[in-house]
Amino acid sequence: MLVGVPREIKDNEFRVGLTPSAVRELVSHGHKVVAQAGAGEAIDLDDEHYRAAGAEIVPTAAEVFGRAELVVKVKEPQPSEISMLREGQVLFTYLHLAPDAAQTQALLKAGCVAIAYETVTDERGGLPLLAPMSEVAGRMSIQAGAHALEKEAGGRGVLLGGVPGVPPAKVVVLGGGVVGMNALRMALGLEADVTVIDRSLPRLKELDLAFAPALKTRYATTDAVEESVLTADLVIGAVLLPGGTAPRLVTREMVRAMRRGSVVVDVSIDQGGCFETSRPTTHSNPTYVVDGVVHYCVTNMPGAVAFTSTFALNNATLPFIMALADKGWRGALADDCHLRDGLNVCCGSVTYDAVARAHGLPYVTPESPARHPPGRGDGPQRPQDPEVLARGGGFGIPKRIRNDHLGLADDALEMLLPEEALGVDLVDLLRARGSGGEPAVLRCDLDAADRGVVAGGPGQDSLDRLAGELRGGDLARRESR
Repeated sequence: MLVGVPREIKDNEFRVGLTPSAVRELVSHGHKVVAQAGAGEAIDLDDEHYRAAGAEIVPTAAEVFGRAELVVKVKEPQPSEISMLREGQVLFTYLHLAPDAAQTQALLKAGCVAIAYETVTDERGGLPLLAPMSEVAGRMSIQAGAHALEKEAGGRGVLLGGVPGVPPAKVVVLGGGVVGMNALRMALGLEADVTVIDRSLPRLKELDLAFAPALKTRYATTDAVEESVLTADLVIGAVLLPGGTAPRLVTREMVRAMRRGSVVVDVSIDQGGCFETSRPTTHSNPTYVVDGVVHYCVTNMPGAVAFTSTFALNNATLPFIMALADKGWRGALADDCHLRDGLNVCCGSVTYDAVARAHGLPYVTPESPARHPPGRGDGPQRPQDPEVLARGGGFGIPKRIRNDHLGLADDALEMLLPEEALGVDLVDLLRARGSGGEPAVLRCDLDAADRGVVAGGPGQDSLDRLAGELRGGDLARRESR
């Protein structure tokens, strides 16, 4: 596969999608990499490092986008970059689409396959590609807040840790996730008076065990947020709804009642922000003042420490990039339900529910794009035999489903089987049952599927045996959810 690495063009964004080490891994697997000249220059990863790793250096982003099947970036594509995307091209980067209707519509129009770092999951329900930058942003939030509290920056002139005889600053952290934990850890290290607010009692217990007695914990209610914010010197917004718009926990009235010269750092701004008074800012102009309160709302905070952030991000993204390159996007998403959770936009459809709800757009399950004919960026196609089909190998994507959703047994399997992935005999069977050759849902017990796939080749007998194992009605067509 041909993988492209353009230079980031967002304001003061110096990270790069692939390090030379990552390029070397791709090349060792037989892939080709084109990198835009100067892509990593700002962090001392010059073009010679990329050439030595096996990349081809090209002068313009247009050439990268024009040639690459898979484009690997860091931040969401800017309008000039979106205009260079094409139908079927795979884009792997941070997207943050829920608060960004314009970008969402532009990606839909482009017809690309857009996989968002921030919604890829892991087996524990975490967000492994968001976590490294959340760690960076959480730690940076205290640095940024401490500076903004200085008088020349518009703040109250308060030192976070205080001095003997003078109390420390009061820091309130809204949200106890990865950002929040890293923020409170830094604040406690500077000897501030720190309170964390979260709606998860188990999480509050974990934080209490780790950081008590220095850390105060409060359960998230409107009263708790208001009481804490009004007496705070520094408030960190660290709230996350994966893939969705952040809730506005701090109202304009609360901000108006805060201390003059106090500071808010809204790390949630990528997803719309958790203060009603928040609006995106840049590293060039990071702060503004509303009702006497300094707001720091930079959307790419980790870009300020681009060297650290680039390597931390590549450590997390490389296994997924390798999977996309080795298997093609269909095969990679078929084999890994966690990577499949990252699919936000695909071939003109929104495939992430929170994004669809945020913009009032139709939602198509991430399994549904399996019906699209294979194209560029798909990688090598697998044999079309019953075993591959039953396992979802690059065509049908298996998905475990709950009994209360489709009325099937708990241990059940759902697969979307596009016409082009089926043998002619099974296509005829689908048509005979009224599907008209449209993508069908094959429903069966997992045990039955296991028995069915032991059949030999893709001939009639194998298809008949597989079809014979299906439960109740064998084949059923269902509308996309």
